[in-house]
Amino acid sequence: MIHDFVASWSLFRDSYLAGWLLALLLPMLGVLVVARDQIFVGAAVSQASLLGIASALRAAAWLSLAGVTWLDGDLVVSVSAGAFAILAALATAGGAGRGDSHESITGFVFLVSSSAAVLLMAHSPHGMEEINRLLSSTLIGATPVDVGVFALLLTLTAVTLALRGAELVLVVMDHEMAEAVGVRVDLWNGVLAVWLGLVVGLSNRVAGAIFTFGCLVLPALAARSFCREVRAMLWVAPVASLATAGVAFVVAHDLDFPPGQTTAFAQCMLLVAAWAARFVRARRGGA
Repeated sequence: MIHDFVASWSLFRDSYLAGWLLALLLPMLGVLVVARDQIFVGAAVSQASLLGIASALRAAAWLSLAGVTWLDGDLVVSVSAGAFAILAALATAGGAGRGDSHESITGFVFLVSSSAAVLLMAHSPHGMEEINRLLSSTLIGATPVDVGVFALLLTLTAVTLALRGAELVLVVMDHEMAEAVGVRVDLWNGVLAVWLGLVVGLSNRVAGAIFTFGCLVLPALAARSFCREVRAMLWVAPVASLATAGVAFVVAHDLDFPPGQTTAFAQCMLLVAAWAARFVRARRGGA
């Protein structure tokens, strides 16, 4: 099994590297999302990026009739996916400030993005094929540019968490205390929303919605069962995610399964194991 996986490295190297980089990157942000109990935000932002992709594809189709063809490219589609995801993240972050709950704004963003993306592509067979491909998750087709972009995002995220992690955790866990000690809460909330939208949008474009949302929240939820502090979760979740994705990729290649769904399922099993361990630990503590 492992020998066959290694033999496939030259053919699928960029897909493997992109997936593993995302398996490290997404849980770092997912820990902050989970710590706020705003897990559904990841799904809403992911769907918004699909709307961005659908909008770019539809605009390219319309403008191609007028002879404008430069919009029909991966760069434009990726930028549109990231832009829509950033807007969705900002909208969900600012919902409570307008008198609406986070849940209501998040639900609205999820539903309007999901429905609008399908409606835009309803009469475009190739467009619907692209949307369905992203919904069903795929890493096949990742490029060296994708690997470089995700490596850069991972480095910037890790450095920021290493240098300013204490401030970010305080903002997430107790914004009133953060304001009291002079932390610029509104600024950090905006930065987190933009960064979450950017990472999720670009990840969705390459890896698909299932892999992106799974890596974002499942390892963080598992880490919460083992860790007492958010700071510990920031390194436990990425390590657990990478280990799970590594095994899942080998199994997916051996069984000819899609790596995105295989990884998401493996991380679901990781979460089940974490819940079981927490239950056993609680029973022993009660005894």
